[in-house]
Amino acid sequence: MRSTVYGRLHEYEVIGRHLPTEAQPTPALYRMTIFAVNPTVAKSRYWYFLRGLKKVKKATGEIVSVKEISEKHPQKVKNFGVWLRYDSRSGTHNMYKEYREMSRTDAAESLYSDMAARHRARFRSIHILRIVELEKTEDIKRPYIKQLVTKDLKFPLPHRAVRNGSQKLFSATRPSTFQ
Repeated sequence: MRSTVYGRLHEYEVIGRHLPTEAQPTPALYRMTIFAVNPTVAKSRYWYFLRGLKKVKKATGEIVSVKEISEKHPQKVKNFGVWLRYDSRSGTHNMYKEYREMSRTDAAESLYSDMAARHRARFRSIHILRIVELEKTEDIKRPYIKQLVTKDLKFPLPHRAVRNGSQKLFSATRPSTFQ
């Protein structure tokens, strides 16, 4: 599944359960937050994960609700810690990464593109276990994110030439090349 073909990712909360039976009239509910391009893909990913975790198939289960989760403060830059598991050519690996983005979905998109670039991992082989917003500076572990949260951070542009306000941009006379 290529997320770039379909569009941007969204965060969905999917709740499902095993179908009620005589032995189990009120089965337990299982809730997951899943990043997908649309609700159909979110439900499909939900059944994929639930089959592995709780041995509940789509044929013997039902989806109770699917709702899209929106960001509370989408205009604020935040730091995110992401725990993930992915399958490589040599095996399954657990990993922790950090991203500085505006929302959880942006962090997930950055994760998928970063994993594709650095580890050649496909969308289908990456399982996001948890995404947490890192509120405190002490919680940040990676130096490439830690350098961005220092106090009074500035990005100087030394190559920019300051133009004098009284100097004309165009001249009526040709420049003299003889000195």
